[in-house]
Amino acid sequence: MSEKIYIFDTTLRDGEQSAGVAFTPAEKREIALQLERMHVDVIEAGFPVTSPGDLSAVQEISSIIKDCTVCALARAVPKDIDVAWEGVQKAKDPRIHVFINSSDIQMAHQLGKGRDEVLAQAEAMVKRAAGYTSNVEFSPMDATRSDREFLFQIVERCIAAGATVINIPDSVGYVIPQELADLFQAIRNNVPNIDKARLSFHGQNDLGLCTANTLTAIQNGVRQVEVTVNGIGERAGNTSMEEVVMAIKTRTDFFGLHTDIDTQEIYRASKMVETYSGMPIQWNKAIVGKNAFRHGSGIHQDGIIKLRETWEIMDPKEIGIPMGTQLVLGKLSGRHAFKVHMEELGYSLTEEELNRAFGAFKELADKKMKVDDRDLEAIVSDAHRGVKEPPWKLEQVQVSSGDHAMPTATLRLIDPAGTARVDAAIGTGPVDAVYRAMNRITGLSPDLTEFSVKSVTEGIDAQGEVTIRIEQDGDSFIGISSDTDIIVASARAYMNALNRMLTVQERNRSRVSS
Repeated sequence: MSEKIYIFDTTLRDGEQSAGVAFTPAEKREIALQLERMHVDVIEAGFPVTSPGDLSAVQEISSIIKDCTVCALARAVPKDIDVAWEGVQKAKDPRIHVFINSSDIQMAHQLGKGRDEVLAQAEAMVKRAAGYTSNVEFSPMDATRSDREFLFQIVERCIAAGATVINIPDSVGYVIPQELADLFQAIRNNVPNIDKARLSFHGQNDLGLCTANTLTAIQNGVRQVEVTVNGIGERAGNTSMEEVVMAIKTRTDFFGLHTDIDTQEIYRASKMVETYSGMPIQWNKAIVGKNAFRHGSGIHQDGIIKLRETWEIMDPKEIGIPMGTQLVLGKLSGRHAFKVHMEELGYSLTEEELNRAFGAFKELADKKMKVDDRDLEAIVSDAHRGVKEPPWKLEQVQVSSGDHAMPTATLRLIDPAGTARVDAAIGTGPVDAVYRAMNRITGLSPDLTEFSVKSVTEGIDAQGEVTIRIEQDGDSFIGISSDTDIIVASARAYMNALNRMLTVQERNRSRVSS
């Protein structure tokens, strides 16, 4: 049997640090259960000391997850470690992940401490964590820019203090693969007790090198990799779980290694995280992008028809993406056929979600001659968004516009208390009028910094998908929606962004109060 690579998923922790992302407790629970279905080895459920809400979410995940290690992040300070243990103590296999800055630039300018003080603090806090559990991970933050002799020293002392996993983070996405290979070789050759801990790597994608660096780390002795679904995370994101897992699986001839991941659950996890994070997956994204297994060239199509392997190195069914299921649904299709086809596409809908999605499908089928799988993905994404209970709900949009008319929008919203609120506004165009009316009703006035429209499918009756970005107090928030009426899609996208902003602001207020 080949050697195993352990998958440490930090979607719920580092992934949620993506600007504008705020998972609700229900969404965190669903994502955690999906990660368990995928058989990830470790779920980093959160950073409990940051807020009571994060602590509560980590505690709930710890109580429901039975087949994975549940991990909580903690700075190398007593309160963080105590609260982290409070979060994971009921987990079947709890882990505390302790970190401290280790590069000279971060120690001096962020911690305001010298090397000796950082060494003593790291050692003492790893010991404190080890007093709670034997499963302790230590990360010297910004390790790839740290002085090597100091890095060897802090790793050796933390292993002696009780760390069983040593994670080397490329915290700012700085390292080049060849440098990283040399670093891991140096750690293995210069840390006397390194054999007593599992080596791990955490990459950031600032230079677009996450996957390459992670695979290089694996080639040089790393046996745990820290990843996120879709590669979401701080700034340019983290290492993409699906890319690393499928690289190992597809190139077993090269790596000679394996993971325990059920790859048929990858696509479902990807769509779930895309929906709940509000971060669209780029079309040409490896493994899970919309175009990853679509072929436009006639030469490629000819090859695929003759033998799929001529142009595909992976079978989309291995990832949970049905191959060749372009079933054309129309207005005469029944609910059962719709449900079966959605299951074939990888969606397991609740009755409420199914009813909402089927109703949207019937409305669309009355407007379009053909509804294909891309339409259905847009519909089910909106259905998933509708499961959440947002602060504000959009009930009705009415717009008057034209060549010789002043663009006017009248909106009916349901406020957080459940009261219907109606108002109207004039704008420079119909979308501007809609947004002005929404601002008047909600009392919010963020800056609109991005507005883009794309066609979900082809033809004059296509659905349009609107993606917007708003900014408030230096933070940005994304909203996405689709409809055959682009004004309605624009209104829903703006409402979605406003609700995300309100969710983040409420979370920040709870952190301050704690």
